Amino acid sequence: MTVEHMDAACVDLTRTLRRRGAIVLAVFALVWALAGGSGTPVATPVDVVAMAVTTAVLERAFRGTTRPVTRTVRLPAKWNRGVGLVNAAELAAILAVIAASDASGHAELIPVGICLVVGLHFFPLARLFDQRQYKWTAILLTAVSLVGLAVLAAGASTETVRAVVGLGAAVVLWGSSIHVTLRG
Repeated sequence: MTVEHMDAACVDLTRTLRRRGAIVLAVFALVWALAGGSGTPVATPVDVVAMAVTTAVLERAFRGTTRPVTRTVRLPAKWNRGVGLVNAAELAAILAVIAASDASGHAELIPVGICLVVGLHFFPLARLFDQRQYKWTAILLTAVSLVGLAVLAAGASTETVRAVVGLGAAVVLWGSSIHVTLRG
């Protein structure tokens, strides 16, 4: 394999991983937006806007970036195994949040706890995918969960907390998707 061919293969892998990441981020942003809007008087308009934003973000992600790749990913050994372990740990933690919140009679903590878990899982993903901006995704989702906790502590309703956390997480994930698509 020539150096040029390896470089081309690395550029292709970089573009493929970034496109897939942008798509996954956009789809989960939609899930968060739909959850955030549910149970509110503006659920239908929120759903319509969320679908429109997600469609636009996905369309751009599928097209990918036309800009030259200025930095190719440097994946650690067994990176895909690491991603699987991180995602399995995330799922287990989400199930634990749901079970503990339900068992303690504090179901209103579920969106806050899930958002925190999702945010924290982006820290190792940043290294495993060699996507430095995922650290910002992690920080911002963690901040959204803390804002949700503060809103809850201030006495807001469960629906308000769900809206704050769900819509805040959606905005972070859409922004991350767009950033990955346009900037790599």
